[in-house]
Amino acid sequence: MKKIAIAALSVVILAASLSALAEGKTRAQVYQELIDAQRDGRDYVTDTSYPEVNPIFAQQVQQRKDALAAQEAASRVANGAASAPGVN
Repeated sequence: MKKIAIAALSVVILAASLSALAEGKTRAQVYQELIDAQRDGRDYVTDTSYPEVNPIFAQQVQQRKDALAAQEAASRVANGAASAPGVN
């Protein structure tokens, strides 16, 4: 009787763990989330400051956001100039 109970419990645990794995994220999704977090400064969130950025790193995060905004603006200008008719 004990063996049957253990086998049944094992099957239930195995089924539950497989369904949990099926709902997980792929490596590519996790990698992209990490890149996004580094890009917008969320990697400066610490255990003591969660969910906000630690105040010690606030200036670095702002500099990173400003640099990213400037890079995106320059990219838009470059793409706009390249797609304008009659511009060589």
